[in-house]
Amino acid sequence: MTNRRAFIKAGGILAASVFVPSFIACSDSSKKQNLSKMDGENSSKINGENLNQNLSTNSSQTSGNSLSETETNSENSSEILKQFYTLNNGVKIPKLGLGLWRIPNDKVAAAVGAALELGYKHFDTAQAYANEQGVGVAINKTLNSGKFSREELFITSKIRAEFKSYEAALKSIDESLENLNLSYIDLMLIHSPQPWSDFRGGDYFEENLAVFKALEVAQKAGKVRSIGVSNFLQKDIENILKNCELKPAVNQILLHIGRTDFALLDYCKEQGILVEAYSPIAHGALLKDERLVKMAKKYSVSVPQLCVKYALELGALPLPKSANPAHIKENARLNFTLLSADLEELKIMKFNDYGEHSHFPVFSGK
Repeated sequence: MTNRRAFIKAGGILAASVFVPSFIACSDSSKKQNLSKMDGENSSKINGENLNQNLSTNSSQTSGNSLSETETNSENSSEILKQFYTLNNGVKIPKLGLGLWRIPNDKVAAAVGAALELGYKHFDTAQAYANEQGVGVAINKTLNSGKFSREELFITSKIRAEFKSYEAALKSIDESLENLNLSYIDLMLIHSPQPWSDFRGGDYFEENLAVFKALEVAQKAGKVRSIGVSNFLQKDIENILKNCELKPAVNQILLHIGRTDFALLDYCKEQGILVEAYSPIAHGALLKDERLVKMAKKYSVSVPQLCVKYALELGALPLPKSANPAHIKENARLNFTLLSADLEELKIMKFNDYGEHSHFPVFSGK
């Protein structure tokens, strides 16, 4: 990571602040070019030879949100991938991202590579996913190819839920940069207000303040562009807002048809915090729901497409997860409009049966 350190030392990237209307990626165009080049160099240095081989052989789914910024009015199979929300620090974030939870490190490069070929620019990983290296291989490969510049891509990672000290959090951010082989991360989140073993247990207010302070320091140092939280309830966010210098840009939460915390969604909107929706298809549990199958048929779309559209209609940012190129492509085909009556019907649906996945803390109903 000598390139990253040298770049930060040189002051080539400026940190965003909630008091600044927009994020300045580089001080001039020549530095932008150098940044993209640095991020694309030497991806094999992170033990990526097998991942590169896998990628080569395998890579052949809004309205009413003041955060929304759209380059085009239509949402066909490619246009949604060109649309953005604007975060509270001025940074633009693509309105659709690819979730990468539970995709193994030796498989994730192929998934990211396929998505990049389809025009995806937003990828959501985490330290706990243990696949940052594979993500970095795919990102650096496309940077080397010239298909995208670094400034066109948006990479999110998350600090492990178990890291609840300033020192551990700050060290982990450097490790994520090393794993991804990138000079900066676009968005870094606290993965959970509690360690997973105590999810929705204690408040951990002081610990989360220490971790968020590490995020603030990393942002000011140019290591991350935007910072935020995940799985935070209103009380957890209030703790950050009352005691920290910067405001979270994002709260990434479980949000899908049948399980939508409208009070939390509204609170985040009031605070100018974008809500990202992970598991918008309930980790696949909604695929066979007869109510959704029937409604999807009405629009000649799939259940996943309906689920992704729902999140967008709420002003949230959906992160559907898939390693299947056909599904990744389908999830971005959103050239249909939900009737208001159907949207209201979806809003009042209830769903809590995650089947074999119910043992995961986020699906426990806590």
